[in-house]
Amino acid sequence: MKTLNLLKALGLVLCVATASSAYAQASDAQAPAATAAAPATSTRTADRKLGRDVRRALGRTQGFNVSNVFVRARSGAVTLSGSVPDGSMIQQAGDVAKGVPGVTSVNNRLTLGLPSRGSGGGG
Repeated sequence: MKTLNLLKALGLVLCVATASSAYAQASDAQAPAATAAAPATSTRTADRKLGRDVRRALGRTQGFNVSNVFVRARSGAVTLSGSVPDGSMIQQAGDVAKGVPGVTSVNNRLTLGLPSRGSGGGG
């Protein structure tokens, strides 16, 4: 009988030790995640800045219409989307984006869109 109580007590101690060890590992795992938030914020800030730089470069390009062009940057990879009124602007936008410092690649998803000139339809 004493042996059975001893085994129960040892089992209980083993359970408590295992649970506390698992809790300590779980709380240690959360610490690096908190420190990883700062680099993620700085990466997001850098991506936004690169996107603005590309859009600014497109806006400075003579004859280029950026009104329907959207720029997204992620770790140096830039995606251009939206539409331009002239087909030659699609290639031009890719070339301009590639020339911006910090751009590592360009995914050009621009399409040819007809400029709206008040065609009088839709009523």
